[in-house]
Order: sequence, then structure tokens, then C-alpha cells
Amino acid sequence: MQMRTTALRRKVDAEEIFDTHPEVRLDFEHVQAALKKGYSKPFLLVDSHIVRTKARRFKTAMPQVQPHYAVKANPDPRVLSALIEEGVGFEIASISELDLLLSLGVPAAEIYYSNPMKSRAYLEYAASKGVEWYVLDSVEELRKIVSVKPDAKMYLRIDTPNIGSDWPLAGKFGTHAAEIKGIINEAVKLKADLAGVTFHVGSQCRNPQNWRVGIERAKKVFADMRRVGLSPRLLNIGGGYPVRHIKPIPSIEVIGEVVNAAIADLPKEIRIMAEPGRYLVSDAAYFVCRVVGTATRNGKRWMYWDAGMFGGVIEVTEGLRYEILSDRSGHDIPWCVAGPTCDSVDILMRDEMLPEDIQEGDFIYIPNAGAYTTAYASNFNGFPLPDVVVL
Repeated sequence: MQMRTTALRRKVDAEEIFDTHPEVRLDFEHVQAALKKGYSKPFLLVDSHIVRTKARRFKTAMPQVQPHYAVKANPDPRVLSALIEEGVGFEIASISELDLLLSLGVPAAEIYYSNPMKSRAYLEYAASKGVEWYVLDSVEELRKIVSVKPDAKMYLRIDTPNIGSDWPLAGKFGTHAAEIKGIINEAVKLKADLAGVTFHVGSQCRNPQNWRVGIERAKKVFADMRRVGLSPRLLNIGGGYPVRHIKPIPSIEVIGEVVNAAIADLPKEIRIMAEPGRYLVSDAAYFVCRVVGTATRNGKRWMYWDAGMFGGVIEVTEGLRYEILSDRSGHDIPWCVAGPTCDSVDILMRDEMLPEDIQEGDFIYIPNAGAYTTAYASNFNGFPLPDVVVL
């Protein structure tokens, strides 16, 4: 334990110390069984048992933290139903996600509206359905929420370091330190129930210390709230819990050690929640698509899939590196990989090392792809949406 704690506090590249996440993957035999039934278009195969296992593992690693699934990661109703049965809560980004949860029997009062920028119409709708908790990160959003729902319970999203995260999320959202007191004072002036703090450490965070820093900053905001008579009672430690693709990652147990130590001195009236999305669903699925053609252009080999950035594989264009599998075993060569649409931006990877003997009709298998694949897919160019098959 002492060695691990010391390592956690060292400022080193995550690859040096955090290769601790046990392999979790949908059994490939399920993929083979699905393909035997025929193939007409790309599909995501999800094992709900793995989703349940990940939810339980999260709770075990952080017993004081209630997970609230980020619906945007994978909003399939069957996935949501499995999480409901596991006692997981939910956070939403839109009223469509709210309606989906309500249709599954989730009480509105238990749904957290965690999009920092909400239209007035969306606020009015959410309030009419009974949503109680809303995030904000500006004076303007505070005033908007209060004007629509004066008795709303609100939590302030603060800026926190995203060092060591594959996708830093700081910038677009998050109140900076110099702005916090102004928002708190405005809440007092409006007699608003500003009752919590949240932060986001960045997506695919491989630096557990980001959570410690965020929690310590939240404690300072709680102190500022109390000094002016507010009653803080919610800490939301956000998302960012990583899953394995190519880079090594810290396990949820390692992250839990950091979080558990950081929250140990919080008063009992502070309820603690988190917003895992990718962590709960990514490992549970394979994304399957097919090579529709190959070509050689200016000496470079190209392959085209029937799923591209508009069909569920967009995150590779944002820096995510999936493990790409096929049935071929030839010598690896650099390929340019593109989607099927006529848009020239639909290029997924350049110089991706894949077997040289891949050809038209071959299947492509992407493990650990249960998050932000089908949720991103569109019908652009008239191509069909991928199917979602849930075991």
C-alpha cells in the first residue's frame, strides 16, 4: 500500500505505473454466434452481464459514492434497464434522455441535469416533469434556472486539472476560481439553493490525482458557501473513469483509493455521487463492421469500412485508439482507413498497422466499444444506423 501511495503522488507518465486494469472483454464467441445469424450492417453487441459487473465493481471500489450513469455514453433502453436493476442512478444532458428514463420508471427527482448550458425551454420541461437538481457554471445560468424553478437544487461545476486525461474537457465548461465567489454571492442574493459542487477530470483519465485535486477544490468552495449561509450537501466527482484500449490505465480500485482518502473528512450531510459513463458500458461490447473495398492511392493502401465517423467510429478522429481486430494474420502494413460516405473528412485512421491481406468482405472487430459509438451514429448520406444487440 505504501509503495502504491508513493507512486500515486509522483509526477510521472501514467504508462510507468498504471498498468493495473484487469482485462474485461465480451467473449468473442458471442460475436461469432451473432455473425452466424447473418450480417446486413454494422452492429454493436453488448453483454448486459458485464455492464452489471462493472456497476458492482464501481460501488465496491468507492462504497460512499453513488454512481449516476451518464446516459449519453450509451442510451440503449436495455442497458439502462440493467443499470436500474443494479441500483445505479442517472444524469442527463437533454430532455430526450429525461423522457427515456421516465419511460423506464426512473423518478424525475432522482435524475440529475448535468449539462451546464440548458435552454429555457428545456429547463421548463424538466421542471414540469419534476427534476430537482441542475448544474450551472455561470451567473447567467444561475439566474436562468432560478427564474424558471425558484426552488431548484443546484450544483456548481468548477474547473479542475485534466492532466493525464486523453481528452481534456476543461475550457468549454467549469467556473474558474476567480468567478466562484461572484456566483455564490449571486445565489445568496437570489435566495437560491446552491447546494453542491461538481467537476470533471477529463475523459479517459489516467491520473488518479486529478480526483484528489478536484475534491480538495470542492471542499474550499463548500467553505465559501457556508461562510455566507448556504448549506452544501452534494459533491459530484463527475466522470472520466478509464477503460482499456491501447494505453495502460489505472484500475477503478486504484482510483477508489485516492477518492476514498480524499472524501474521508467530509461531513455526513455531504452526499457523494459520480457520473461514470464509458466505464460502465465500454468493456461490455464489440463493434462489428465490414470492409467494403480497398484501393492503392499514391503508393498508400486504403481500406473502406461500412461504418465511419458518421456511423459510430467518430472517437478515433478525436484521438481515441481502439484495438482493431480481423480474421487475417498477414504481415502488418500501414493502412489508411476510411468510412463509406462521400465526405472527404470521413477518414478514421492514417498509417494504422493492420494485416496486409485484409480484403473486401472481411469483418472488422473493435472490442471495448460499448460507449460513444452507436450514440454518435447518424444516417448521413443515407447509410443505416448500426444495430444494437444486447445479450
